[in-house]
Amino acid sequence: MVANAGDCRAVLCRKGEAIDMSEDHRPIYPSERRRVEELGGFIDDGYLNGVLSVSRALGDWDMKLPKGSSSPLIAEPEVRQVVLTEDDEFLIIGCDGIWDVMSSQHAVSLVRRGLRRHDDPEQCARDLVMEALRRNTFDNLTVIVICFSEPDYREQPSPRQRRLRCCSLSAEALCSLRSAMRIRDR
Repeated sequence: MVANAGDCRAVLCRKGEAIDMSEDHRPIYPSERRRVEELGGFIDDGYLNGVLSVSRALGDWDMKLPKGSSSPLIAEPEVRQVVLTEDDEFLIIGCDGIWDVMSSQHAVSLVRRGLRRHDDPEQCARDLVMEALRRNTFDNLTVIVICFSEPDYREQPSPRQRRLRCCSLSAEALCSLRSAMRIRDR
């Protein structure tokens, strides 16, 4: 399950193909523009109310109207759920600095090559950041690679050679995730 509000993106790799699990919430996209304008906001040169490059965000409280009021800037996430299969290899979650300069497919191809070479998702995340810098990104860069399966090796490594991969969440992130899951189950 992926929940997104803003311009970060989650991309699933299924048999080497990029599957976008989230949509960037840019005010210039027709569905977001319509929603913004219906709530009294405006788009100026691609920016929400002439200021913000996203139409959904968890922060930016100064741009949101008081609780209970309709605001063109919302924190409501888009939620997508998919049942993982044996064909699903990894998930990339990255902020807009990555996606401003490369396609989802390019990122998936770069990570897949890296995992086949060294089986190190942390190194793959660093490689994505370096590639974005090489392509002259102008935004912040944060990315994580979460592996679901072992890469397709020609020879399977012995159990001693395999590395365990794990991901940890901060207490705050874990609490938010639990709250979102409770809301979703209702």
